[in-house]
Amino acid sequence: MAMGMSKRGQGKVKGRGRLLVTVTVYGSAGPLRFLVNEGEMASGVVRLALKTYAREGRLPLLGTHLDEFLLYHANGGFDALDPGYVIHFNGARNFLLCKKQIEEVIEEKVEEKAIAGSVIASKKGYSSSWKSGLNKSLNKILSFRI
Repeated sequence: MAMGMSKRGQGKVKGRGRLLVTVTVYGSAGPLRFLVNEGEMASGVVRLALKTYAREGRLPLLGTHLDEFLLYHANGGFDALDPGYVIHFNGARNFLLCKKQIEEVIEEKVEEKAIAGSVIASKKGYSSSWKSGLNKSLNKILSFRI
């Protein structure tokens, strides 16, 4: 018996446990259930949820881009979890996965491009204000006379 007991403990990694997580996808028929390692981040849970959702062939089709989804605690709170939020034994294990509205995704991408464009413009010595660029182009159009 001593041999059998020692073999059971060999497969476990010390300090790491696995948690059963339930993710309800907004608009889907039922929840997803899968195991995650303790210490997994919220972005990893979203990735696993999307992979499980696609593997099961559920509808509606969601896609695979992690930045298009928000993960919430199912039991309360209106704030989406930060992608770096760590899942642990004392925390919640029930989550709600929602797809961001198209306008939100577009606004975020436009903001990222505007920030990148202003950084490039400031490095080149150009004015980084979009208003001044718009005014210059409108002045050129209005000053053109036939």
